[in-house]
Amino acid sequence: MHGLITGLLSVAVAQSFVLGYYTLMKHHSTVSYIQKKRDYHLLSMMKRHLSQPEGFCLLLLYLTVSWHFRWLPDSYYLLDTPIQWVDVTKQLLVQDALQYSCHVLEHVIPSLYKITHRHHHRFTNPTLFDSFHGSVLDTVTMVVVPLYITSQIVHTNHRSYIAFGTLYSSWLTLIHSEFVHWWDPYLAMIGIGTASDHHVHHKLFKYNYGHVFMYWDILCGTYKHPKMVFG
Repeated sequence: MHGLITGLLSVAVAQSFVLGYYTLMKHHSTVSYIQKKRDYHLLSMMKRHLSQPEGFCLLLLYLTVSWHFRWLPDSYYLLDTPIQWVDVTKQLLVQDALQYSCHVLEHVIPSLYKITHRHHHRFTNPTLFDSFHGSVLDTVTMVVVPLYITSQIVHTNHRSYIAFGTLYSSWLTLIHSEFVHWWDPYLAMIGIGTASDHHVHHKLFKYNYGHVFMYWDILCGTYKHPKMVFG
């Protein structure tokens, strides 16, 4: 149980920093918006973001059940071994490849799209608080199933799993931001997806299916540069 609590606390602390950063940026006079600025009540949106059943609540349930019933490889329960950053990178790459594949399937199969991802695509100009606003089936298909498969492919230790989960959950949130982050140009140079990349997907639906990386979009011909859409 100690291992589970440590992991959940790491994600919670990281999310607190994300929301704190986002609040500061929202009140910064020089912030650059990707699309048209949306007006909303910040505190109300934060409450919705943290309490959505299809978001953190469902992920909390999956993490708790999978840990308690030992669905993960035995190595994940090694609590006192250091973070293996190579393993963290592998987890991010595998997770994103699987999520990319599921994301594409949700879009190309109309019947699947209607019961899963359509709800999330109400937001053509998303904000950070829309990151997990969709449906339970969407989260299961595109996040939970890839998470489980990734754990079976990449056998690593507890701290590496925590590092991966913390980075992954934070990035899924940040790519839905409505403004450009200062680090975006640098990360884009090495193929990491940005908020602008993800806004292209929400605007046009058929490009930029990746979340953490743009590698799979580039390889499969589904990448479109934000400058081609937003100038």
